[in-house]
Amino acid sequence: MTRPRLLVLSLGGTITMVPGEGSGIAPKLGAAELVASVPTLAEVASIEARSPLRVASPSLGLAELVAVAAEIEAGFAAGCDGAVVIQGTDTIEESAFLLDLLVPGEQPVVVVGAMRGATAPGADGPANLLAAALVAASPEARGLGTLVVLNDEIHAARFVQKSHTALTSAFASPGFGPLGLVAEGRVRLHARLPRLPTLPAAAGAPAPVALLRMAMGEDGRLLPTLPGLGYAGLVLEGMGAGHVPAGLAPLLGDLAQRMPVVLASRVAAGPVFTKTYGYAGAEIDLIGRGLVPAGLLPGLKARLLLGLALRPGAPRPVGEAFLPYQ
Repeated sequence: MTRPRLLVLSLGGTITMVPGEGSGIAPKLGAAELVASVPTLAEVASIEARSPLRVASPSLGLAELVAVAAEIEAGFAAGCDGAVVIQGTDTIEESAFLLDLLVPGEQPVVVVGAMRGATAPGADGPANLLAAALVAASPEARGLGTLVVLNDEIHAARFVQKSHTALTSAFASPGFGPLGLVAEGRVRLHARLPRLPTLPAAAGAPAPVALLRMAMGEDGRLLPTLPGLGYAGLVLEGMGAGHVPAGLAPLLGDLAQRMPVVLASRVAAGPVFTKTYGYAGAEIDLIGRGLVPAGLLPGLKARLLLGLALRPGAPRPVGEAFLPYQ
């Protein structure tokens, strides 16, 4: 039987890190070295390994991820059956969602990393990489878009979040749970999600979007400065189901006349409400002033979608881009 073809792209991250000349660990290993360290991968798929970057994930840029999306799309057009993207865990939830928005087609994209460096006792990178390859090569994963696989759990890009700074079980999908798991070398899915509309990678990197989180006593002094700082839009993480101090509502209404403002929640799970609370600064008031509800998307992911929707030549209004997530 012909083995599936997988494109493996390594961007860096803890999974690639080993001790350097100074203190601590730093990204050094490339895709070929990581693949070679897991001989069982040769039984899973025929692998094309590339290393576009070797950086810690906080230094990944949006334009670089758009380029990764284009490289994956080209790999699929050349006959690859799936793709694995290796990177640091700090920004996996953002990278995965961006790839989910940009890479069309049925072939799965799996983003993977590790919580422990390559030379640490109990390093989780090899097991995570093997599980990711199994998922990317599995016919069962087709049509699910971009997935995140760590600790043998399979998460949907739109829901996954990093929930702990240290544990190998750091990733969760609050309010939803994982789509499945890898056990005994087999992909076991217990839920499926339909693909949502994708946007073209060829249109370039997302426009710059500010992300602000509401806190008790916030006076909103930053809000009027945002257009002058070059931001194209704002994602606001409100309290609860999408609420702000009453005094900020007029400021946000004025800002929404100058740039798109998306209302998300600072809470880990649950949708932004649209028609329950009617007091000043609550969701009914804010939406009436022109804010766009983010639905189920947390602020980090709403920022990426808004940035893509604001690129030159965007095919639809901002509000329509968020409708599938309501």
